[in-house]
Amino acid sequence: MPPRPRMLAAAIAAALALGAQAVPAAAADGPADDAATTTTTSRGIEIPAFYTPPSALPGADGTLIRSEPLPLALSLPGIDGPLPGRATRLMYKSTDANGEAVAVTGAYIEPAAKWRGDGPRPLVAVAPGTMGQGDQCAASMALEHPLRLNGQTVSVGYEDLSVSRLLLRGVAVVVTDYVGLGTTDRLHTYVNRVDGAHAVLDAVRAARSLDSSSVTSDSRVGLFGYSQGGGATAAAAELQPSYAPDVHLAGTYAGAPPADLTEVTEAIDGSDLAGALGWSLNGFLQTEPALRPIADRYISEAGQEALKDLSTMCVGDALFGYGGDSSTDWTKTGQSIGDVIRAEPLLQRFLAEQRIGSLRPGSPVRVATGVSDDLVPHGQARRLAADWCAKGGKVTYVPVVLPGVGSGLLNHFAPLLTDQGNAISWLTDRLSGEPAGSNCWSMPVQP
Repeated sequence: MPPRPRMLAAAIAAALALGAQAVPAAAADGPADDAATTTTTSRGIEIPAFYTPPSALPGADGTLIRSEPLPLALSLPGIDGPLPGRATRLMYKSTDANGEAVAVTGAYIEPAAKWRGDGPRPLVAVAPGTMGQGDQCAASMALEHPLRLNGQTVSVGYEDLSVSRLLLRGVAVVVTDYVGLGTTDRLHTYVNRVDGAHAVLDAVRAARSLDSSSVTSDSRVGLFGYSQGGGATAAAAELQPSYAPDVHLAGTYAGAPPADLTEVTEAIDGSDLAGALGWSLNGFLQTEPALRPIADRYISEAGQEALKDLSTMCVGDALFGYGGDSSTDWTKTGQSIGDVIRAEPLLQRFLAEQRIGSLRPGSPVRVATGVSDDLVPHGQARRLAADWCAKGGKVTYVPVVLPGVGSGLLNHFAPLLTDQGNAISWLTDRLSGEPAGSNCWSMPVQP
């Protein structure tokens, strides 16, 4: 079996092995609204009416719009309630990169385990890795359905593992679906720096507002993300001092962050995850309409069809449907998207604005990157750590040394699993109030 299907098969097997009988959650509290009553479908999957935003949104970022019980698939009965916790589906208000109000969905999970660290129960905002662009791919839905496999879509809730590990430590967890993923009113703005950061930080605010939540404004907060999630948490760490000073941020884990999208674009083109290039382009065009004439000038009819097709796909679909494809097949001129970027100053400026590393995080960060990662290139992730160090940030840089295996997807995915336990331990120490060190001094000799 070639590496790409083998990796997907392993992920599906893991999801099946972890699956358990769902336990209904208790009723959640939250403000009422003009909740939608009509469901939609995406690749044969029904999107609950909950995910359709109301016609009017509240003013304050992080305001809870609506909530409802969320049955966790990975759940068992316990003496004091379901294990590992009781979940609530959320919709909350955020602000997108254009300053416009936007509804974002996600989930909060109140752990059954007691918090044994110092201080009140902490909260970790989990920013999911790449799930796709179809609404059925949303991480909050994956908590209820870890595996979607219906002949039209393949979605695996691989973030459920990190969520469960945090809950077992007594840490409350809130998961964001990001802007446009799940919510049916717009397209997901994949890897958008500001949209991702705001969605993560506002998820913290929304979780604190639940009466059923044990976390408060005094609770220490951690951010946890890998790949797309690593970019979102890295951006959130930079923007937190100005955007969300009310969030008591104790530490951020940013694994394999796509900090420089120009380099990442070159790397994923022709790779197993070439479909992510389409998600990026779709998101860019939604955020910045001024890029549309460039797309019309270069993207061929076949490319337009691919972008439309990818807009409803999850990561499993893209692996099978577009793995190994080259963007030269999507352009009228036969140029790659990298070539188009180099030819178009407006596109270059847009991508430069997406660059992470220009601001100093106000709290400790842990940047981990696989030295053999050639999908989200190791060099640009290392440079993010170096940039933050140069600005006086408190950075723990972790190069994950694993041999390259010839598959970009495996080289990228393996560090997620091998480093996850250490990342959670580092973050838990920050949530317990233990001071963080910094190894910025060692960057010149680090791989």
